[in-house]
Amino acid sequence: MNSFSKLSNQIAQTLDNVADHHVYGRVTEILGLLVQVGGIERDVSLGGRCHLIGKNKIEIPCEVVGFRNNQALLMPFGNLEGIGLGSRAEVIEVPPMIFPTRAWLGRVINALGEPVDGKGPLPQGSLGIPIRNTPPNAHIRQRLGDKLDLGVRALNAFLAVCRGQRMGIFAGSGVGKSVLLSMLARYTATPVSVIGLVGERGREVQEFLEDDLGPEGLARSVVVVATSDESALMRRQAAYVTLSLAEFFRDSGDDVLCMIDSITRFAMAQREIGLSAGEPPTSKGYPPTTFGELAKLLERAGPGGPGQGQVTGLFTVLVDGDDHNEPIADAVRGILDGHIVLERQIAERGRYPAINILKSVSRSMPGCNTRGEYELITHAKKIISLYEDMAELIRLGAYRRGTDPEVDNAITLYPAIENFLRQQKGECTRLQEGFAMLAESIGVDPPPEGQPLMGRQ
Repeated sequence: MNSFSKLSNQIAQTLDNVADHHVYGRVTEILGLLVQVGGIERDVSLGGRCHLIGKNKIEIPCEVVGFRNNQALLMPFGNLEGIGLGSRAEVIEVPPMIFPTRAWLGRVINALGEPVDGKGPLPQGSLGIPIRNTPPNAHIRQRLGDKLDLGVRALNAFLAVCRGQRMGIFAGSGVGKSVLLSMLARYTATPVSVIGLVGERGREVQEFLEDDLGPEGLARSVVVVATSDESALMRRQAAYVTLSLAEFFRDSGDDVLCMIDSITRFAMAQREIGLSAGEPPTSKGYPPTTFGELAKLLERAGPGGPGQGQVTGLFTVLVDGDDHNEPIADAVRGILDGHIVLERQIAERGRYPAINILKSVSRSMPGCNTRGEYELITHAKKIISLYEDMAELIRLGAYRRGTDPEVDNAITLYPAIENFLRQQKGECTRLQEGFAMLAESIGVDPPPEGQPLMGRQ
């Protein structure tokens, strides 16, 4: 009976997506990448789709981004070559969807759900997933699951991440966000990964797939790519499609690792779209819709409902001018469940990943740790804090040993902790192994096994 009901729902959805008529309009004005179309304004809404039909019957997909003077404003997903005044615009009644299957694992696609890896066409599933989906209702979402092994010991120890948690990786350019993300993509213990490369440099895509992700990582992943030279709509939609794929696997009962590099480029794409449509600029030129779209996107990650899996989100944020209080960083930090701060000064002294432990926060801690792990982390953080507070005096030679026994102890132990935090790109450290290494670095016994403080199983 359940199989029959499911099949009936799929047939009903398919029938709903079949258009019973076609609506056409005409291009009346083109200004930059903004196309004004008349005759369809009563048949489309914001976010709706149209196809511009140019010379040689080439169809260019577009999205409705606004209205002006009783006409629809469209932005194209590609270039407007062959489109001129009077060109036809066909309204697409079917809402934008993708139809994924598990056979998409190991594939690389673009923001339209089309394969770009040269491995042939993608098989299409029977059930469509809306590209601009809504998150599960708050009252039916599960709580966070148990701790997730990330394979990076600094994060496993000091910034534990639970299944279903959403974390941001905040850093300026060239500080190591992408390298850390590649380590997490390869080593995190989840059965499925969905990776969105939004506004990525074209030359780095193959490097990421072959060197960072590798054949084993790619086999359990779907990678969505929109390079920096593609249109703002393609870059924005790449992030939406990434979350839609994660939701498909989540609804199938899988625990999913969803990564987007970077959320800042998603926000920049939304800024281009909003300003082109006539929105007023606010903080640093970002229109108001940018911050609303950030929340809608990031809230889609997280725990699913009963019987579903969890979507653990890791999102990079490019901090403009190393200012961690700039508008996008500030907005994202307020939405996510924690933030990993990478600092240029740490990278400059040769320690990678360049994580500032004291400025980073995981909101699932300390409840996900056992009492022994909590005490070990607190002890290690105290040592780091004492040393960092006195670092300037120590470097200048203004501090004399013997003045404060706790500072003397911090000076002795800090190099071992610094060495613990340093990890090579090709090195993987599992969860319990990391706690044992941290305990050894500060000269205490490894924490005993036990139940988490908040009773997670």
